[in-house]
Amino acid sequence: MQPATAKWYDRRDSVFVEFCVEDSKDVKVNFHQSKIDFSCLSGTDNIKHQNTVELFGEIDPKESKHRRTDRSVLCCLRKAEAGKSWPRLTKDKTKCNWLSVDFNNWKDWEDDSDEDLSSFDKFSEMMNNMGGDDLPDLDGADDEHDSADSDDEKMPDLE
Repeated sequence: MQPATAKWYDRRDSVFVEFCVEDSKDVKVNFHQSKIDFSCLSGTDNIKHQNTVELFGEIDPKESKHRRTDRSVLCCLRKAEAGKSWPRLTKDKTKCNWLSVDFNNWKDWEDDSDEDLSSFDKFSEMMNNMGGDDLPDLDGADDEHDSADSDDEKMPDLE
């Protein structure tokens, strides 16, 4: 039995933990107020993985969920106290060799003000609503304008 490799990242109201286990079977995830228990079998060799994580903060076990894919098991831990950042996943400061930060999904959300987010949302909505109907048709631009450019002249035949 060995711990599964995992990555985690923090959001305003949730913490996400992804257990990187391919072809997992018999997945069991138990959410408690201050810890999670994870276990499964993986691969064709049925390797047993088990992780118990004592959490930095408390979660709402009833609102926390998990989803299995062919490559991993993603857990969404709903924070009991939304808006409070977690500097680490675990209660203890000791380094777990199976756990790392998911920098691809990490975001320093606590530095963002709500006003900045709403103006970004407005900008995104404006960009999505922009249509291409009012843009000129550049493909047929030469058909509409007959200009006498020097490069439009017939090329002499090669000898």
